[in-house]
Amino acid sequence: MKAAVALFALLPGFAFAQSSDHTNSAPPRGWSLGVAVAASDSPYVGEGARVLPVPTFAYEGERLFLRGIAGGVHLLDTGSFQLDALVSARLDGFDIDDLSASGLAGNGLDARLLEDRDHGLDAGIGAAWSGNFGRLRAQVLADVTGASEGYELGLEYTYSIRSGAWLLLPSVGVRRMSADLANYYYGTLDAEVARGVPRYSPGAAVVPSVGFAATRPVGERWTFIGGLTYRVLPDELTDSPLLERGSDGVPSLFTGIAYRF
Repeated sequence: MKAAVALFALLPGFAFAQSSDHTNSAPPRGWSLGVAVAASDSPYVGEGARVLPVPTFAYEGERLFLRGIAGGVHLLDTGSFQLDALVSARLDGFDIDDLSASGLAGNGLDARLLEDRDHGLDAGIGAAWSGNFGRLRAQVLADVTGASEGYELGLEYTYSIRSGAWLLLPSVGVRRMSADLANYYYGTLDAEVARGVPRYSPGAAVVPSVGFAATRPVGERWTFIGGLTYRVLPDELTDSPLLERGSDGVPSLFTGIAYRF
């Protein structure tokens, strides 16, 4: 599950990578469908590495867009600047049964007293500036389903490099998770504490990331896509008893091919 989550989280950026070289030109309209293989190493106790085949999809319209698990409406689009209303699925949830009961016990938690963490749906506002300097994207997203009742601020910079037929896209980013969001997915819940589970509340957390993507056309309508990302988990998250001891980040990668209609 975590591998699929990692891919879907990356899809908005890679969908953009397929459609634009970060100049002021508008991306091509229409659908893009494909398949990819994703791999991710979950930091949660006992989940380990997962490798999964997953579908990829994106849509670019004049106002509406869909990029994997994220979509929205361009409220303002000048070509070099976009202001968007956004919705995005948050697939950070997990089933306690998927974690290692013995590993949790080693961290001082009784799996029988723990609850699953639900996925959520976020909504918010995003802005992106694109040009020869690259692409700078900022967004604020808040949970609208009541799963975590938290919010997240994000900032990402991507630079494009043309090398023959290849488009190379190194990137850096940072996300600030609110206390409610971080506590829900990395801490112990009030209901669990009431059952005797030790309280752990990491509070707000800042998660930096680095990434690299590459695309290359294969014929007129096919495009190879691939990339990797590494999210650096701060101490307040790595100290969580839900995580493997020694986990300090989340690496993920994928490769695949997409067809543009």
